[in-house]
Amino acid sequence: MKKELRSDQGAPPVGAYSQGLVVGDFVYTSGMGPLDPETGEVVGDDIETQTHQVMRNLGAVLAAHGLGYDDVIKATVHLQHLKRDFAKYNEVYKSYFTQPYPVRTTVGSDLMDILVEIDFVAHKGD
Repeated sequence: MKKELRSDQGAPPVGAYSQGLVVGDFVYTSGMGPLDPETGEVVGDDIETQTHQVMRNLGAVLAAHGLGYDDVIKATVHLQHLKRDFAKYNEVYKSYFTQPYPVRTTVGSDLMDILVEIDFVAHKGD
């Protein structure tokens, strides 16, 4: 059984998908971009600003199920400019977590007018 998660503090879906789903003890988020939750517009034109917005959007979806960043067990990250932006993105990303960090896959992707997109798998522990 799956339950949809929605948060008006996170970017609204721009297609046929949910912001997040709860399946058992796990939460799966959609890939989030750097969209302002109120306007739906892209926030910032640099990797640091966009990564912060993506992380806030994901944090809002996690919070809708009482979870936080330390409940994240896996992240998948897409960067428009992998070589150019990885170091700056990574500095922002790691500031949201404590060790042990989630497992992560980071790839270069052709994104639609954004620099970064991230999705999470989180676990609601006992």
